Amino acid sequence: MSEPGEASRALPRLIITAGEPAGIGPELCLKAALKPLPARLVVAGDADLLQHTSDRLNIGVAVSRVEGDPPPHKPGCLNVLHVPLVNRAVPGRPDSANATSVLATLDLAVEACLVGRFDAMVTAPLSKAVISDSGIPFTGHTEYLAERTGAPLPVMLLCAGELRVALATTHLPLRDVSDAITADRLEAVIRVLHTDLQRRFGLTRPRIVVCGLNPHAGEGGHLGREEIEVMIPALDTLKSGGIDVVGPLPADTAFTPRALQGVDAVLAMFHDQGLPVLKYAGFGHAVNVTMGLPLVRTSVDHGTAFDLAGTGRADAGSLLAAIDLAMEIARR
Repeated sequence: MSEPGEASRALPRLIITAGEPAGIGPELCLKAALKPLPARLVVAGDADLLQHTSDRLNIGVAVSRVEGDPPPHKPGCLNVLHVPLVNRAVPGRPDSANATSVLATLDLAVEACLVGRFDAMVTAPLSKAVISDSGIPFTGHTEYLAERTGAPLPVMLLCAGELRVALATTHLPLRDVSDAITADRLEAVIRVLHTDLQRRFGLTRPRIVVCGLNPHAGEGGHLGREEIEVMIPALDTLKSGGIDVVGPLPADTAFTPRALQGVDAVLAMFHDQGLPVLKYAGFGHAVNVTMGLPLVRTSVDHGTAFDLAGTGRADAGSLLAAIDLAMEIARR
């Protein structure tokens, strides 16, 4: 027989970072708080901004500051670990002075997960440009979290229903992609992806399709030799080690329904090779998962949407999907 409160204690514990304060992140957190979510939830952000946003947009969420373990979530209530802003946030008008506060929420969430206080972190969107304009070098959530956790190789994976797309390279200029795809890197990325598909998603023997770098996967060397000289030898090594990997396949056919049958993830070689397909399939409800970290991190599939900030029209679908997936992985 279960002890009193045992089910409550077993609820996954999630910490959500509120993202760029002048963007739609605060509104998304508040709208998500309206839903009946079976978890202990807390948002790392400015509590005054969140309450002001709820009141101004008539969202109807009561914000409470917490310090210890948050209670089980109740719709219409939002527990907040208060991280004060430097300057008051104005919707749609980002202020680089607040970059340190935004990064402080990430640092807080990372530390809380690493020490076991929370089971997973979920991130609302932030602005790489605003943080970089503050004088702090910043290329994205993925790279920042890897640095903070000491993870040698983070891998970005986006999920839209059964479609999962991972990236061999992330935020690189296109002219640098070919040089970045070495046999060692490709092998390492696929090993991280394979391991976390097993560990995070419960897939016993995941099947991974790898896109070629060049049009038509190089057309037998006539449109580029990376497939022949780099990719095929790397994939052969992985196959000999028991990893179920297919490719390199032409990217324009790798995402067809027939090619995706029985496939657990597709590995694209660069950001805009894989993500347009993924976002077309599920934009607004897709989830970004960082593989290769010593903690669980999920995120939205979109940016700060400064043009929507303060209008009340932001759609919390992707944040809710990220919360759902974080809860699923945490329970697993």
